Amino acid sequence: MSPFPAAEPRTSHVHYPARLPAAFSAVLNTGEPMPFHPKPIHQDVRFEPNERPAVPLALGLGLQYAMLSVASVVLAPTVLISVAGGSRDYQTWAVFAALVVGGSMTVLQAVRVWRIGAGYILVMGSTSAFLAVSVAALEQGGPGLLASLIIVSAAVQFLVAAKMSVLRRIFTPTVAGTVLMLIPVTVAPVILRHLGNVPEGASEAAAPTTAAVTLVVVVLITLRMHGVWRFWAPAIGLVAGTLVGGWAFGIYDTSGIATASWVGIPAEPVVGLDLSFGPEFWALAPAFVIVTLVGAMDTLGDSIAIQRVSWRRPGAIDFRAVQGAIAADGLGNLLSGLACTVPNTTYAKSISLTELIGVAARSVGVCAGAVFVVLAFLPKFVAAIIAIPGPVAAAYLIISVSLLFVFGMKVLLRDDLDYRKSLIVGIAFWLGLAFQMDWIFPQYFQGPWSELLGNGMTVGGLTVVALTVLSDLTNGRRSRLKTHLSADAHPKIAAFLTRYAEKQNWSDAMSQRLGKVARATTQLIIDPDRAGAADSTRKLLVAARDEGSGVALEFVAATSTENIEDAIVALPRSGQSDDQQGEDNPLTLLCDYTSSVRHRRYYDTDVITILVDPI
Repeated sequence: MSPFPAAEPRTSHVHYPARLPAAFSAVLNTGEPMPFHPKPIHQDVRFEPNERPAVPLALGLGLQYAMLSVASVVLAPTVLISVAGGSRDYQTWAVFAALVVGGSMTVLQAVRVWRIGAGYILVMGSTSAFLAVSVAALEQGGPGLLASLIIVSAAVQFLVAAKMSVLRRIFTPTVAGTVLMLIPVTVAPVILRHLGNVPEGASEAAAPTTAAVTLVVVVLITLRMHGVWRFWAPAIGLVAGTLVGGWAFGIYDTSGIATASWVGIPAEPVVGLDLSFGPEFWALAPAFVIVTLVGAMDTLGDSIAIQRVSWRRPGAIDFRAVQGAIAADGLGNLLSGLACTVPNTTYAKSISLTELIGVAARSVGVCAGAVFVVLAFLPKFVAAIIAIPGPVAAAYLIISVSLLFVFGMKVLLRDDLDYRKSLIVGIAFWLGLAFQMDWIFPQYFQGPWSELLGNGMTVGGLTVVALTVLSDLTNGRRSRLKTHLSADAHPKIAAFLTRYAEKQNWSDAMSQRLGKVARATTQLIIDPDRAGAADSTRKLLVAARDEGSGVALEFVAATSTENIEDAIVALPRSGQSDDQQGEDNPLTLLCDYTSSVRHRRYYDTDVITILVDPI
């Protein structure tokens, strides 16, 4: 007797693009018209990554991306070295190097070279996440020790990027969505401080008025205007707020602009790597690794979110782009360590701006990175951007983090958020919020613990990872089969699933359904040119586990097929589930017999996870 309740015929809940990859055209060529149910089209996306806007527009938008981020790039090394008591020359060099490295990595993220870079607009620059541990490194061992620790953190990121398929149960959309939602929580105190950041003696109305003007202008233009006006909404809001702050209240400080030179290259400080690996190194290395892993989760979330907002018809998440984004993050940290400046990361505000203006063209990312590099040699322009009043910058950041919080929720909802994942997300989010706000026994977490646990993204990120791993370990043992990826594997897989069904005391009908789903999946992932014989170089791992609401089948292999998740078309059932059309068409069969199909493509491995409906 099957433990599963009877299932009524239904229409699959999975919706996929109407335009299918060419590799599946023969599979779908049944001669019958097929009604498609495509994913919603994002009409607000004016330029997709592969499209090219006019050069003036690309340059202008690149300048806008850079203008909104350059203050963050410059302030992180400025604050870090100032707090640690570093020299003025070292501070000037660190700012210069941070702009060059951030700009170069922004270009690399956009264009993707080999396996490095996401292929999307992901602005990169200095990060404040390493602030506490970096200050400790500078105080205990100087720039040499800091550079060595940053290089170690880069090695960790390269490892994570290379082994993403192995770490897939840790670096999941659930983890990414939670970290995305916690970013606004983490930066909220900084934003709130900036809202009142005006010179002494300024009018009490200066801060609220300039912030309100910026916020209202950006929101009204975005909501009410169309076309080119929407592209420039953030820039117009910043200019409007700055003009009001400068003319009406005198809070736009131009003293730094007047003293800065027009063109210049700072002298490189005499700093070498500290390769002694003394006790200071080993004491700080674990903290650097932890912060680096949290940063990798941040980049994971950013690279998933940017894919969601960059296409008119979003498809499956390309985890090769995620690997590339993390690898570029690691390369940026390697260059930062060699240049003796602060670590870098992807900026989530670039995702918000992409969503806001509807332009995801790679050429814009290239222009933004080029602007960073050019600004590194133009100290006066950098000073002009840094002088933007704090309330104006804070008002824009309020819009950015609001959108980012929503992006996190969207990522979670698209990841089949069941009760287990809901519990994990809820606990992780509220623990991150509570530790960020010092609500949980702050008297017990002082000194180094205060720095580590005072960051909501760190606490929430580590919590969601730990609970995700715990849930996976306690969710029942998987039965596994290793075989060759070829047509000869079908009988072995069928026999494996039959034994598994008998072990679970399931009905013959359920056993046959599992066999049909497995055969349909292997038909889609086997290379037709090599389908007739076993290929010893291509292995297939099949795993099965009872999920309560169905049976989870996982196929892990090194394949070269198109993404199945993007290829499946949601078809209404035209008869019994075992009709001729369902038998002959693997995609139709998967739609009829499964609740979800997830195809994660990595550079070295494809992972297809299917939830088979019970009988």
